[in-house]
Amino acid sequence: MLAAMDEQTRQEIDSLVASDRVVLFMKGNRRQPQCGFSATVVGILDEIVPDYTTIDVLASPAIREGIKTYSAWPTIPQLYVGGEFIGGCDIVRELYGTGELHEKLGAKPPERVVPTVHVTPAAADFLRGAAERAGQAIHLRVDPRFQTRAYLGPVEPGEIAAGAGGVTIHFDLASAPRANGIRIDYVETEHGHDLAIDNPNGPAAVRQMDVRALRALIDSGKPFHLYDVRTEEEQSIARIPGATLVDAGVAAAIEKLPKDAMLVFHCHHGGRSQAAAEHFRALGFQNVHNVVGGIDAWSQQVDPSVPRY
Repeated sequence: MLAAMDEQTRQEIDSLVASDRVVLFMKGNRRQPQCGFSATVVGILDEIVPDYTTIDVLASPAIREGIKTYSAWPTIPQLYVGGEFIGGCDIVRELYGTGELHEKLGAKPPERVVPTVHVTPAAADFLRGAAERAGQAIHLRVDPRFQTRAYLGPVEPGEIAAGAGGVTIHFDLASAPRANGIRIDYVETEHGHDLAIDNPNGPAAVRQMDVRALRALIDSGKPFHLYDVRTEEEQSIARIPGATLVDAGVAAAIEKLPKDAMLVFHCHHGGRSQAAAEHFRALGFQNVHNVVGGIDAWSQQVDPSVPRY
């Protein structure tokens, strides 16, 4: 039974619901969901709309309990669009699968396409056996960063089924086009055996650039973006001309660049810059480079006047 709600709490929730067109009452926030159901809805919204408001119910016991009475819905998260209560996690997933959620959010639903999937005999045997033992369907999710997850579970509303190698794999509406042409193998690893998934639609791998190639690129006048991911203290000791030190503001600006922009990252020896390059590659950037050896190699091979440390 849902608890009664005082008028002050009701007015506060009225104000929160009206604060944005899309409002999600959840545990945690968009950057750090504090439960799996909240994380699921955030992941769905992130695919469809760039901006929305989240309300952390863990920060206010009155809101946490009051929103349940307000909507006559007993669980969190809860999604509102244009002041209308849409539902909790299960309903959001169902509407997402059918494309109705896209329409409610003012976005065009992805086309329903059946992806072409290549499954090796070894992978087919493994997947078939796992599905039969669990009595569940095989699912493959490909997120906007082209990170792929295979799992077993019940068939969900709106999923798209693709047959390959004698097995059926289920995709959500957004994953299906991202998975077209994907190849699934079952290979030996240092920890045993595991699925190896190769997706030709994903962003290109980070390319390695030596310091002489960087010097030639700078001299060529070709447009590109050079970023330094070291600390301010390190940059005060030594720097490569034209490199921009990355902080939160610069990182946000990078995210707004065209996805085919040429990004080059450097650090002291190449480790931190590799991680930064991988981060932006995962965001969909297609022309990302890491400077091998970092500024230390620059000092030794290109410009000895740059101090080593």
